[in-house]
Amino acid sequence: MTSPLTLHAGPAVGFDQPFEMLAACHERVRRSLDLLLRLQAHVSRHGVDAQARDAAADVLRYFDLAGPAHHEDEERHVLPRLRATGRGELADRLSADHAEMGRQWAALRTALECIARGDAVDLDAHACAAYAALYAGHMAVEETQAFAHAASQLDETARAAMGAEMAARRRG
Repeated sequence: MTSPLTLHAGPAVGFDQPFEMLAACHERVRRSLDLLLRLQAHVSRHGVDAQARDAAADVLRYFDLAGPAHHEDEERHVLPRLRATGRGELADRLSADHAEMGRQWAALRTALECIARGDAVDLDAHACAAYAALYAGHMAVEETQAFAHAASQLDETARAAMGAEMAARRRG
């Protein structure tokens, strides 16, 4: 039986489909945010146990590694295309969200590191909910506006180059 604090991997999408890859990353973000919120509730009810330690490690791993790579993909490939086509205000909003997510993550990270080590600590429900809400709003704007607009500016050669750059950055 699966633990209620287990993070599951989603379907694989390749870098040959860079915008689909960005959208698939959003599904992983949603699962990681859900795990964060479930972890917060679990810790408040049961304290820091083995499930909490494992879940905290999973959340840390995602938002320390994959999250920043995803934001860099957007900063390199989506936001410049928005700015180049007169959607600078949208690009600026998304970039500001990335900065705020970084600030909020830094605050949450300390408590999560403690939990992953097995130290009893309060995982602030308001901070977790605020982080999840910021991400949810950000992803909704990207999925309904930014990705489609940026993708419409690319031919197949440019898409392939985008995907290759994203993949190379993760290998290097």
